[in-house]
Amino acid sequence: MFKAISSSDISIFQDLLGDRCLVDEESLFNYSHDETEDISILPTVVLKPISPEEISNILTHCNAENICVTPSGARTGLSGGAIPVHGGVALSMEKFNHILEIDENNHQVTTEPGVITQV
Repeated sequence: MFKAISSSDISIFQDLLGDRCLVDEESLFNYSHDETEDISILPTVVLKPISPEEISNILTHCNAENICVTPSGARTGLSGGAIPVHGGVALSMEKFNHILEIDENNHQVTTEPGVITQV
């Protein structure tokens, strides 16, 4: 069983991320679902890191405290993978939205996790 996030955990996340630690109702709702029909579970907090170091610090704390973390991209999936079924942290990867490499010979693209497919 995962630990419920406490006010001291929120303070730690706020120290790490400042205003990119979100606990307002609208943000929690926005990260409570993807495109899967009729499934919505609120996270306790939404965290929006902008560097690998911030991700490492978040995950180090969550691992030490047994806090559930659900990675979240653009929330366009249809399988419920971004739904925080245990509450906890919704870890937004939206700022990691760069294409790192295009290998035309092998028809491969290496991207960060927040890259979305656009037409």
